[in-house]
Amino acid sequence: MESFIKRLFRLIPVLLGISIIVFLIISLTPGDPVQIMLGDQHVTPEMEQALREDMGLDLPIHERFIRFLYNASQGNFGRSFFHRRPVMEVILERLPATIELTFCSMMMAILVSIPLGVLAAVKKGTAYDRSSVVTAMVGVSMPGFWFGIILIIFFAIHLQWLPVSGRSTFSLRVPSVTGMLLIDTLLAGRLDSFLDAVKHLILPTVTLGMAMGATLMQVTRASMMEVLKQDYILFAEAKGLKRRRVTFLHALKNALIPTVTVAAIQTGQLLGGNMIIETVFGWPGVGSLVVRAIFNRNYPLVQAAVLIYVLIYVLMNFIADILYTVLNPRVRI
Repeated sequence: MESFIKRLFRLIPVLLGISIIVFLIISLTPGDPVQIMLGDQHVTPEMEQALREDMGLDLPIHERFIRFLYNASQGNFGRSFFHRRPVMEVILERLPATIELTFCSMMMAILVSIPLGVLAAVKKGTAYDRSSVVTAMVGVSMPGFWFGIILIIFFAIHLQWLPVSGRSTFSLRVPSVTGMLLIDTLLAGRLDSFLDAVKHLILPTVTLGMAMGATLMQVTRASMMEVLKQDYILFAEAKGLKRRRVTFLHALKNALIPTVTVAAIQTGQLLGGNMIIETVFGWPGVGSLVVRAIFNRNYPLVQAAVLIYVLIYVLMNFIADILYTVLNPRVRI
């Protein structure tokens, strides 16, 4: 229990360091949010100065940072420059869409990659093994935005099987309960809306989960091949146990330990990668919101979103450490 508490306290310097880096990068980026907001409007210098004071941009950078840390420690990340509402309120409206997309991408990657990686290790040296390695390399190498555009052109525009963008068809929307359409449509008992939400999820889910799935397949294959060479596996086979039982009951559990590590890291990367994917598919999540906030120099929103991303990333690695103890009781945190 003590080790868990120590690890939780280690989150504090990590979040502090990230907040400093993000604040400095955003603050030193060329561009004035006041000028961006005003655009070509004819306003007096007094009106411009009043807006700057209202947004807190008249203060020196060190004072702005101290104020940001003080407010953030109380759960107040300030007001969005462009939405004129609390930042967390704006983010929480978009967060369910991002969680839904990330979770579906993660589950797709795990459910597809692990069985394929195990099969490639068992069939080492065969045509299937070689083709799986090539496929995984292609999946890792392809940029997500390019792959997403290719899927849109082929499945949405050419074949017209799937929608181009968005989360749902306007006429099939249901009342929001959790913010996650797959759950809300089931709660509303609307099968047509559920299927429509699934159709909108397919292309962004495949695009976002492609790189993670390819990486997990490579890691699972390499780990499984190493475990299958161990003496206890050879001994189990010598006892006359079936190959399938040895593979899935004895070898897979130990082979999954490296996969869990990579899966936790990749889940954090999914959150970062979804900025581009959400923009490509017009997905109304936190990622596309942050992209617009960066262009608009919406400092409070970017800082809060990045801190949330970092917190989730660190927590995923913390969960991976806990899963180690489940997969291998000899491991101690």
